[in-house]
Amino acid sequence: MKNSLYRYIARIQGLLPGFIAAIISLGVWQLGGWKALEQVGYNSLFQIRDTGILPKPNWDNRVAVIAIDEASLRKLGRFPFSRDRYTKLLQTLSPSRPAAVGLDIIFAEASPDDSQLADAIRASGNVIVAQAWDDQEQLIPIERIIEEAVASRGHISHNPDTDGISRQAALKFRGLPSLGLAMLELYSGDNPGKLEQLERFLTSLNQDNRQFNRVWLNWPGKTQSLQTYSFADVLEGKVDKNAFTGKLVLVGITATGFDPLVTPLNQMPPTSGVYLHAAAIDNLLNKRLLQTLPDGKTAILLLLIGPIASGILSKLGVGGRVAIALILPLAWYGFSLTLFSFNSWLLPIAAPVGTILLAAIGLELREQQEKQQLMSLFEKYMAKETANLIWQRKDEIIKNGELQPQEMIATVLFMDIRGFTTISEQLSPRELMPWLNQYLNAMSECIMNRGGVIDKYIGDAIMAIFGIPFPRNKPEEIKQDALNCMAACLEMYKRLQKLNQQFEAERKPLIKFGIGVHTGSIIAGSVGGGQRLNFSVLGDTVNVAARLEAMNKEVKEDNPYGILITNETWEYVSDRYDAKPVKSIQLRGRKQETIICSILGKK
Repeated sequence: MKNSLYRYIARIQGLLPGFIAAIISLGVWQLGGWKALEQVGYNSLFQIRDTGILPKPNWDNRVAVIAIDEASLRKLGRFPFSRDRYTKLLQTLSPSRPAAVGLDIIFAEASPDDSQLADAIRASGNVIVAQAWDDQEQLIPIERIIEEAVASRGHISHNPDTDGISRQAALKFRGLPSLGLAMLELYSGDNPGKLEQLERFLTSLNQDNRQFNRVWLNWPGKTQSLQTYSFADVLEGKVDKNAFTGKLVLVGITATGFDPLVTPLNQMPPTSGVYLHAAAIDNLLNKRLLQTLPDGKTAILLLLIGPIASGILSKLGVGGRVAIALILPLAWYGFSLTLFSFNSWLLPIAAPVGTILLAAIGLELREQQEKQQLMSLFEKYMAKETANLIWQRKDEIIKNGELQPQEMIATVLFMDIRGFTTISEQLSPRELMPWLNQYLNAMSECIMNRGGVIDKYIGDAIMAIFGIPFPRNKPEEIKQDALNCMAACLEMYKRLQKLNQQFEAERKPLIKFGIGVHTGSIIAGSVGGGQRLNFSVLGDTVNVAARLEAMNKEVKEDNPYGILITNETWEYVSDRYDAKPVKSIQLRGRKQETIICSILGKK
């Protein structure tokens, strides 16, 4: 039950950075912080699809544009044209019987030719004219005689995004349909089935009660690939009479500088505003307006992506984490690109990718904090390499923020200064502490260089362990720990000789130590409570090593290094070191006496 709880807590901890990242990302999204990157993502979807790597649509051939281009201006004069130009155009188009004609032209001022134009509009019966508002949001009136003649009106209001690119269109504005929608309604009016389908599609778009204020355009391609004819060529009869039969025909100015429009595929140079209406018609005819997630589902998506990403990344090492942190955003982008290309779905890109990266960063920051805490706990007591190893294998020994108790076989070392009490009485506190710390630092360095872990300092005494924090159960591992301990002991003896030479020169007290070593079973884990926990070891092995250290006061002969070990340790190091039995003691819980040996040196 307890282990299950630990595993559950570990999983929760792995998900927590992702959940926090999701909350942050959600806040950024609500504040519009992802908008600029989402715009870049939108552009990239179109640009990649346009390369032909994935299936791409083509402009619907039922849509055509008659362009007032540079050639038309050269032949017919300055824009705006006189009304008779449009009258002649409608008369020219009439025999070909287009399905609808949308004039992306504002007829606000009176003209002597208005009546003739009105007659041509009325004769056609399928003309929709543009309606707009001025800068003060006042409706620009259409000449009454023309307004009364048209089949319908359609607004041409449009606001590009902050980067100047047109990604959305308003199908309805202030109760008035857009020019493209008005043309399509007229086109479908003669066919009840088409009109019903259009209405159902528009209703599906209106599920979030936006009243068609904004829809996302699915640009079929560059506007250059749409059927476009020069206004002047049409008037001059240079265009096949059947080119406009049954077509939805838009008439607008495309000459440079008059009505620029920037799309994801037409940026430098821009295209013209009349193509916005063409795109809306194309999308409605083919039911391929981009579908987006409602805000609520987007929020749920972010709240799911963050913890999922964090959960995946928390189970990996550094290399795997970096790889997956790159793969997951690419996978999401690929998924979004696929849905975009095949199903006209526009999923958020920047927010989910940003959430994944935030989760990865949050997880890394949390682990760096944990590593810092762990290192601060151990770095003073063991070699840096050992501390790093503990971090790399932390999942084996750290549960719920604590080092879990583990039973293992280790070699325990106790070390103490002989006659310390007398020495301390000879030195002032200001002299004593630097002298003692110099000694302790030197000895600790020898221990840690051999893979030992400083368990604690007890006044002038050092307790060290060889064989923690990972369980040592194989004989060869236990033997190596014992050998490392012996190597550290002899290294400490040599180091002490040099240190005493320095002390003698500085007229400071000389040091002689006693060391006790025993190999046996211990329990290692976090000891303490409340706000203070320490990593330590417990067990009879510790007591035996401490007892041997004290015996150095009694064993003075045949003990050149001041190192006493038990026969348990001797069994592991006898092939490398010489030793001599010097005493036997009766240990608690044992029937046979334990033999104590003094180390005589390396073989």
